Amino acid sequence: MTSSQLLYTKVAATEAITMYILKMLIIWETGSFKVSWSLYVAQAGLELLAQAVPLPRPPKLLGLQEEKSKPDVNLKDLQSEEEIDHPLIILKAILLEEENNLIPVDQLGQKLLKKIGISWNKKYRKQHGPLRKFLQLHSQIFLLSSDESTVRLLKNSSLQAESDFQRNDQQIFKMLPPESPGLNNSISCPHWFDINDSKVQPIREKDIEQQFQGKESAYMLFYRKSQLQRPPEARANPRYGVPCHLLNEMDAANIELQTKRAECDSANNTFELHLHLGPQYHFFNGALHPVVSQTESVWDLTFDKRKTLGDLRQSIFQLLEFWEGDMILSVAKLVPAGLHIYQSLGGDELTLCETEIADGEDIFVWNGVEVGGVHIQTGIDCEPLLLNVLHLDTSRDGEKCCQVIESPHVFPANAEVGTVLTALAIPAGVIFINSAGCPGGEGWTAIPKEDMRKTFREQGLRNGSSILIQDSHDDNSLLTKEEKWVTSMNEIDWLHVKNLCQLESEEKQVKISATVNTMVFDIRIKAIKELKLMKELADNSCLRPIDRNGKLLCPVPDSYTLKEAELKMGSSLGLCLGKAPSSSQLFLFFAMGSDVQPGTEMEIIVEETISVRDCLKLMLKKSGLQGDAWHLRKMDWCYEAGEPLCEEDATLKELLICSGDTLLLIEGQLPPLGFLKVPIWWYQLQGPSGHWESHQDQTNCTSSWGRVWRATSSQGASGNEPAQVSLLYLGDIEISEDATLAELKSQAMTLPPFLEFGVPFPAHLRAWTVERKRPGRLLRTDRQPLREYKLGRRIEICLEPLQKGENLGPQDVLLRTQVRIPGERTYTPALDLVWNVAQGGTAGSLRQRVADFYCLPVEKIEIAKYFPEKFEWLPISSWNQQITKRKKKKKQDYLQGAPYYLKDGDTIGVKNLLIDDDDDFSTIRDDTGKEKQKQRALGRRKSQEALHEQSSYILSSAETPARPRAPETSLSIHVGSFR
Repeated sequence: MTSSQLLYTKVAATEAITMYILKMLIIWETGSFKVSWSLYVAQAGLELLAQAVPLPRPPKLLGLQEEKSKPDVNLKDLQSEEEIDHPLIILKAILLEEENNLIPVDQLGQKLLKKIGISWNKKYRKQHGPLRKFLQLHSQIFLLSSDESTVRLLKNSSLQAESDFQRNDQQIFKMLPPESPGLNNSISCPHWFDINDSKVQPIREKDIEQQFQGKESAYMLFYRKSQLQRPPEARANPRYGVPCHLLNEMDAANIELQTKRAECDSANNTFELHLHLGPQYHFFNGALHPVVSQTESVWDLTFDKRKTLGDLRQSIFQLLEFWEGDMILSVAKLVPAGLHIYQSLGGDELTLCETEIADGEDIFVWNGVEVGGVHIQTGIDCEPLLLNVLHLDTSRDGEKCCQVIESPHVFPANAEVGTVLTALAIPAGVIFINSAGCPGGEGWTAIPKEDMRKTFREQGLRNGSSILIQDSHDDNSLLTKEEKWVTSMNEIDWLHVKNLCQLESEEKQVKISATVNTMVFDIRIKAIKELKLMKELADNSCLRPIDRNGKLLCPVPDSYTLKEAELKMGSSLGLCLGKAPSSSQLFLFFAMGSDVQPGTEMEIIVEETISVRDCLKLMLKKSGLQGDAWHLRKMDWCYEAGEPLCEEDATLKELLICSGDTLLLIEGQLPPLGFLKVPIWWYQLQGPSGHWESHQDQTNCTSSWGRVWRATSSQGASGNEPAQVSLLYLGDIEISEDATLAELKSQAMTLPPFLEFGVPFPAHLRAWTVERKRPGRLLRTDRQPLREYKLGRRIEICLEPLQKGENLGPQDVLLRTQVRIPGERTYTPALDLVWNVAQGGTAGSLRQRVADFYCLPVEKIEIAKYFPEKFEWLPISSWNQQITKRKKKKKQDYLQGAPYYLKDGDTIGVKNLLIDDDDDFSTIRDDTGKEKQKQRALGRRKSQEALHEQSSYILSSAETPARPRAPETSLSIHVGSFR
């Protein structure tokens, strides 16, 4: 059999001759030990496999390629020939497929793009002009409607098109040579593939001929009609005629492929960002620090880096429901001094890849101007530097002896060096820079006066650099008097040792000479001899450093040198009773409660391998406390109770507890790991008498389970006034972090006090977080796990009863509306109003919603927001600024931003102008509250002045004064943006 016989065979028909094309070939080869076969498929013949009977050993196919065929013409074949590539033939074929041969002109262009893969303008416009003009020029074939919106194929042209397509098909086959040298000369499928059990690979035609030339081989040929007549239901249906089992396999393979692609896409195009929230930070000691803890101030966000910066900003805004005002995203970094902001991200249309944001980048979310009322400088030029500042001081007893006082200070990198003198209140002095990098080393250089105006960065200072300040009026010099270079600090080679053993001695303080390599044991023995104490103290004493506030620090082991113990020359040490801890022991301070006063801490020495539970027992025993309802917390750097030590079986070493740390004994047993202990409060609006609308007897009675918070209440105020908030404590519940909000409500309903309120279902409860003894954030979705709310371990929940269930969306804002009673300066009881801000949270939208709610004309009402902390009303007006020449876009009054900061639970006063034309929204209770605020502010000012005078007297009369440590509080100032 020749190649041409393999390619084409003619079958006689009744009236016409039908052409068949070879599409697939199977060859069997027999040998001495095995029988093998090979499958060869043409590219366009892959569709034939879907209709063939499955083989006993089916080949491993990569997939099936569907052939886009039409009843009379194959467009892919037509595109290969110039005479068939004419747009007239293609447009006829498209119209023949449509019902009644009618189609809109604009859809005709879309069909053309779908068929040939390229638009009319790109392929034919240069030669044939626009599509409508082409149709008009061929009016004998195409009929346009009067408005030129639709086109129809003329009937005589439709019959002529059928014959044209058959004639074109015959022209294609006539172009082929009578003797084809290869197996496949089909214009539509120029490639063959070899398919077997292991792989699929392309193969040449001449290589296929060699496979069946032997005597021990057989072959089977599969042909297909060149003019394949398909039924109407097969048009534009690539799955037509494919067996169900192959369709299922294809669908399963496609689903698996899509899953793998999604996983690969997620792994390659997502990264993690660390969001630092501006309201949870404050500016302290030259840098930004978290107000509470690092874990609660930083949120981790996984985001697609192919999205734009605007998408990131929108996602963060939706995540932070409590955000108020403008939102600026800036790149920040953690430096030794704290967190510093470097640059703001601009250009919402840029992708995150174009902004060069790296994986794990720290993003600071703020208003772009201030944090906690302090203006923040940004950029690398003003990066904060943490410097060790050393200066000389005379001893407290008035002797002319020098003592080095070292303290860390933070300065901006672009600040002048001379600001160090201002920070230390030294009028004039000499500044030395340690070029060696350590305070005790050599290489101190004095800065000339002409260089005092240079910045720290220009002087080459970096984090950890040391600066020595020498008062110009002080004769006691730490350094040798040279013009530029100072050789060493070896002139101070002594330490102060005080007798704190509660034993009588002739001397209370002695100086012990030493070097950085002197052992602590030698200094202790020498101090005992010079203090003339008993020799027995050599086995039962230790040295403890004394800080600048006079507090005794952790004992220093005897085996350490001064350098290993990090003791500076000129430091003060206390000789105390008791042995120093060994290398495997920890010296800890502990106290009871979260309000720890300086000097009230107790001390204990424990093994570093002891568990948290055993350490707690030892501390309870030493403090004389009993019971198991206690847990430990580590004091943070703000001298406040930090996160609890939840892993009670973990050792102190595993939790990174070091000597000198302070642990706090807090009452209350910790819930198991992964659980929350949530205090539950009852929240219900008050009636005209100021008490509950229901169950007032239970509320006012003295019970073992109820304690009442009443916020912003005043005596003598009339009823039905805004901001009457009272919370009734019901009890505590323990619940898993994976539980939903609905499960929390259900568990809260099991508390004994809850049975008296008669709430039928959990859906009739509304959940709020408790912030500042009043409802704070509204928890919306009942099916959302508590972990996703990011509540923290100090969360408290208050529950509000509802008459019926509600389903608030993310764009709904819940407001308390009260109508003002004219002439009485009071309001009607509050009604809940749900305001959807999806279409825009503007003043006009809110006024329209309130007017519809009370069935009043929108031009006959006035509304105002109530601020209970200040006892003030802020009217909400729908007035907008006029458009100036420079402003092309009118700025909307967005109520969720400054100055209203509208959020869930806010009180809105409504005034009906038809019966009340008074401009005042205030009540009698507001006047009383403002007067009390003035009195409290005046009282605080007087008490602060009295405390300042008393502390000044104590400091001036005390022999060894200690600096009082005032409790640190955060200051938050909200400034409205009127730009």
